Amino acid sequence: MKNQSIAEIKQILKQDTVADDILESLKLDTRKGVQQALKVYYNRLAKKQLLLDQLYEMKSYERNYYQQGKTLIAGIDEVGRGPLAGPVVAAAVILPVDFNLIGLTDSKKLSVAQREQYAEIIKEQAIAVGIGEVSHEVIDDINIYQASILAMEKAVQQLGIEPDHLLIDAVPLDNLPYSSDVIIKGDQKSISIAAASVIAKVHRDRIMATIHERYPYYQFDQNQGYGTTAHLLGLEEHGITPYHRKTFAPIKNYLKGENDDGTIIV
Repeated sequence: MKNQSIAEIKQILKQDTVADDILESLKLDTRKGVQQALKVYYNRLAKKQLLLDQLYEMKSYERNYYQQGKTLIAGIDEVGRGPLAGPVVAAAVILPVDFNLIGLTDSKKLSVAQREQYAEIIKEQAIAVGIGEVSHEVIDDINIYQASILAMEKAVQQLGIEPDHLLIDAVPLDNLPYSSDVIIKGDQKSISIAAASVIAKVHRDRIMATIHERYPYYQFDQNQGYGTTAHLLGLEEHGITPYHRKTFAPIKNYLKGENDDGTIIV
């Protein structure tokens, strides 16, 4: 290997697996560039192994039910409890037994690009995907907790097939006729719930981006309706939109009348 340039060696080490005899030979190469390339290679392998271990752990709930002959396991999660505007959205996802997407986890831990990419893979490979939306008006009518439950129930109903079992993030769904596990921080512990969190997040973000096109003052495309500084400044300067949750503080402090564009006079 000493006859090869550092650039050539780096190219070899970009492969997923490199033969042991080559690695042993490279360890004896005293060039700093080669040793640095080896370090990068081993770090990449360690990171990949960590993700594989995480994936194995995140399939533990599913694996338990697969071994019982239950293969239609629906993971359920919701997004949008905390924002001051927009709907709450839930997703239910049934993944095939052999589904393996390295790096899939709680949607909040993923970049926008990762979420978009993973959402497409999930939709392509999933046995079934259901999405439930509950509007800001209904949130104001029944409260955000009940609205979250309703969104989750709708998502399960939209699956189109009967699940064998439900894995739910944090919230019990007692009105549904299925056995279930309620898992705290389930989007970090179950691959099915993580998949649901990604689908729900991407779906809701797109809704908020559409609302942003009509009401750009609040930067909904950036904050998704959460109470960021820019959002609160928009409220101060332009009042609230028809999409704001009127029972949420500080929104209820702005209910004084309506402008021609639908925003509320402050």
